[in-house]
Amino acid sequence: QVQPVESGGGSVQAGGSLTLSCTVSRNVYCWYDMHWYRQGPGKEREFVSGFASDGSTTYADSVKGRFTISLDNAKSTEITVYLQMSSLQPEDTAMYHCKATRRCGNTRAENWGQGTQVTVSS
Repeated sequence: QVQPVESGGGSVQAGGSLTLSCTVSRNVYCWYDMHWYRQGPGKEREFVSGFASDGSTTYADSVKGRFTISLDNAKSTEITVYLQMSSLQPEDTAMYHCKATRRCGNTRAENWGQGTQVTVSS
């Protein structure tokens, strides 16, 4: 499927951990940049973390040292990106969305997943 599919959200207490995953179908002739964003209640959508096609990773300052992004591209038919979240805090409560940016030759396309909810209670 072109649209990424997220999973792994849930409810945890502060200090807990969750691992989110996002899977998108893959064209082996294309390059993929995968990103996680989140939108908390009453807030704008914000960048969380990214895994670029060159293997570089980026993090928002608010999650550095607590979140780890990784990617599994062993399968020729799909790519899965993970977001390991630890030391979760109530302010991490949000809908987490995955964005897949596909670059094939001169074309570029972005596809967003529908999101997975993370709720952290104090």
